Amino acid sequence: MPFDSKVPGVTILGKVTAQQAQEILTPEALLFVATLHRTFNATRKTLLQKRVLRQQQIDRGILPDFLPETKAIRDDVAWRGAVPAPGLADRRVEITGPVDRKMVINALNSGAATFMADFEDSNSPTFDNNLSGLVNMKDAIHQRISYTAPNGKQYNIRKDGKIATLIVRPRGWHLDEKHVLIDGEVTSGSLFDFALYFFHNAKKSVEIGIGPYFYLPKMESHLEARLWNDVFNLSQDYIGMPRGTIRGTCLIETIMAAFEMEEFIYELREHSAGLNCGRWDYIFSVIKKLRQNPKYVLPDRSDVSMTTPFMDAY
Repeated sequence: MPFDSKVPGVTILGKVTAQQAQEILTPEALLFVATLHRTFNATRKTLLQKRVLRQQQIDRGILPDFLPETKAIRDDVAWRGAVPAPGLADRRVEITGPVDRKMVINALNSGAATFMADFEDSNSPTFDNNLSGLVNMKDAIHQRISYTAPNGKQYNIRKDGKIATLIVRPRGWHLDEKHVLIDGEVTSGSLFDFALYFFHNAKKSVEIGIGPYFYLPKMESHLEARLWNDVFNLSQDYIGMPRGTIRGTCLIETIMAAFEMEEFIYELREHSAGLNCGRWDYIFSVIKKLRQNPKYVLPDRSDVSMTTPFMDAY
């Protein structure tokens, strides 16, 4: 029997467990997902089409470069990004992994400063995996997460408070959540992951001394960072949270993003938590974007190190 969302215009196509329905896919949360979709999905699709058009230019030989229209931002020394939010001042040791329950507990207990819980590259995006991951995130933020292994071993988060600061990475703008239709249209995986984590955990995360923190993957333009900033502002207003509480770390893992790093921070401003390199995805992006240019054929990836000139420049 199909899951009844109880929200007009919202259709859930995937299987949903009783726990997932009760904890995550509540009518109030799905209404928030629908609000973000109806407000921002058209812009998302427009920006994805801009990626296609830019790729066509690159294929014709117009290589990526710094944008002349944003030169004033790069040259202006007056503006600043946000100061580090609670729990994000020391990020010298970060750990990452999928949103599997046992791995979440081990990562939080690892002694690392921060833990990036990954709904993207390291998570197989089945509907069950995504919803179960959201249950695990909620239990982690509410400090009630536990796991019993088949051999009876019990896993719990440490009680001394020395757990890693949780940062969630939703899926990139280019990925859909095909199991959720809003007004007959497939919704964004990014908005789905973000909305449900934020709705259920934002206020509690502040209560425990951190905040709703996110890694923002696979962006190719400062306009995509601007879209995230707009999402953040609406979301905070929606639940009555001060603007600037959300923080987002931009992953610089595409060649296009490498030419707009200052612009990314500028667009996020009060929501910025800095930039992070994504080495392997960056190499893939170079290969993909410059695929038609014989000057940019790369050797075996084992020979592409961080001392390779284009990686050293990155």
